[in-house]
Amino acid sequence: MPDDRIRRIRPDDVEAAVRLVYDLAEYERAPDECHLKPEQLHTALFGEAPKVFGHVAEVDGEIVGFAIWFLNFSTWRGVHGIYLEDLYVRSSHRGSGLGKALLATLAAECVANGYGRLEWSVLDWNPATEFYKALGAVAMDEWTVNRLTDAPLHALAAQA
Repeated sequence: MPDDRIRRIRPDDVEAAVRLVYDLAEYERAPDECHLKPEQLHTALFGEAPKVFGHVAEVDGEIVGFAIWFLNFSTWRGVHGIYLEDLYVRSSHRGSGLGKALLATLAAECVANGYGRLEWSVLDWNPATEFYKALGAVAMDEWTVNRLTDAPLHALAAQA
């Protein structure tokens, strides 16, 4: 049975979601790296051709958690999957089942749409890794995430 505290994000939730993104950046010890503006998230979620999707956890009329995700594609499986960009629940609501309910909602989204994977990255030091393992998540330890941003991204693009 679906958890009635979890629902799709709506335009009027964007401000609260952005505040939670900044809370997450603080939690992940990188507050100076977060530059998200409400207009950016609103456009990504509700613009002409959205490529980003989201769910929120709401308790007593307050948004206390969120999941922001997008579709990826597995060439090996031949189907889409969900990549969970961010999952966050305020510390005052952790342990209440909201994190699991958000993940279960995304898993249900995968199953309902024939998606083959639900994937996300987690910092090695994050205590949630044990929670994820208990759900059956498998750490992809043999894979290393690579990223280009800022000047290196522009330098490579200039070679195209």
